Amino acid sequence: MMEHRKLKFAIFGNSYQMKKSAAIQQVLTMLSVFGAELYVDKDYYGFLCDHHLHDLDTAKVFEGDDFDADFVISMGGDGTFLKAASRVREKQIPILGVNMGRLGFLADVCPEDIGRCLDALYHDDFSVESRALIEVTTNGEAFEGFNCALNDVAILKRDTAAMISIKAHVNGQYLNTYQADGLVISTPTGSTAYSLSNGGPIIVPGTKVFSMTAVAPHSLNVRPIVLADSSVIELEVESRSHNFLVAIDGRSEKCKEGTRLTLSRAPYDVQVVKRPGHRYFDALREKMMWGADTR
Repeated sequence: MMEHRKLKFAIFGNSYQMKKSAAIQQVLTMLSVFGAELYVDKDYYGFLCDHHLHDLDTAKVFEGDDFDADFVISMGGDGTFLKAASRVREKQIPILGVNMGRLGFLADVCPEDIGRCLDALYHDDFSVESRALIEVTTNGEAFEGFNCALNDVAILKRDTAAMISIKAHVNGQYLNTYQADGLVISTPTGSTAYSLSNGGPIIVPGTKVFSMTAVAPHSLNVRPIVLADSSVIELEVESRSHNFLVAIDGRSEKCKEGTRLTLSRAPYDVQVVKRPGHRYFDALREKMMWGADTR
């Protein structure tokens, strides 16, 4: 068995991926080979035990944000990564995304690569990217639950309600009143997610900006806008159904009409582990299928 310095890993995972147990076992076995100290999220631990996955004998279990570690490992897709980030919050623990399905932008390590990846971590041969979050307050108070988005904040109409009217101010200056099904405010990290599907721009991580993109705008000359991430965005929403939805990285809450939302950059970032040789543009070309001849 190899001798390594002790590293602590906190593990979060997607407990709906029964079919991926061979890949999960691969990751657990490699962590065991490296002599890693494991802390596993309680719900995920229950899932692993139910599926008789091994190498958990020495693992400790934690709940909520009651954990500390050198690294967090997110086992699942980009959605699982977002959930892990919402539990890490301001702890500044670097997160490594191991993808059990198709490779994502955040979860970009495949299980077969976990050995090489752990080796890089143990030899300090990796980099950490800081990713900005958008913080949401309503009427000057923190939004219920975790109120920061690594991907995006979406203000959306409810169900089959008529479009909503969103009055937007930036740094105290009136920008526009959007008549639309919604408005997506995205970080660079989230620019390739919901924002992109609504015609928003792709923004390279590390660029200090947010984008605002309307969802099905009533006026066809409304265009996405890119703002400095030091901006303070204030939104007031009017709706015929007298309420609307606010989705923070997909977790949605109902808000009453007249609720004043303030969006600004969070006081801390999320730290994302990147392996040596990882190139954003390579991932982008692959995911967007640029250069593929579809004729």
